Amino acid sequence: MTPEDWTGLASPSLADFEAIATAAYARLPDHFRKLCEGLVIQVADFPPDDVLDEMDCETEFDLLGLFTGRGLAQGGALPLTGQLPNMVWLYRRPILDYWAENEETLGAVIAHVLVHEIGHHFGLSDADMAAIEDEVD
Repeated sequence: MTPEDWTGLASPSLADFEAIATAAYARLPDHFRKLCEGLVIQVADFPPDDVLDEMDCETEFDLLGLFTGRGLAQGGALPLTGQLPNMVWLYRRPILDYWAENEETLGAVIAHVLVHEIGHHFGLSDADMAAIEDEVD
């Protein structure tokens, strides 16, 4: 891109992040996505204060994403009566901050966080998650 290309760009909105995450999710391997049935992807600017406290974060920029719910690793993927669905939260501002400090594309960072948080859903190792990311690339 030229400097002129950058001058007209605005920071990606929550809707932009959701679109990027949806596109990244669609590129995940079919066998992986089939196991994710019912998983909800949410985007927020920052994690709520109670999450930051629970995760022992020093700043609101410390957490890029979070899986909430009852993952397969904990014995179930389907919500019980009255239980919220399993969700992956992507936090826009911390992701933008990370992106600005690294040499990855924004799409690659969002995909990485998405795979990492879904990986928690399945109880996957870092090596397993890296292999899934390699399939996407």
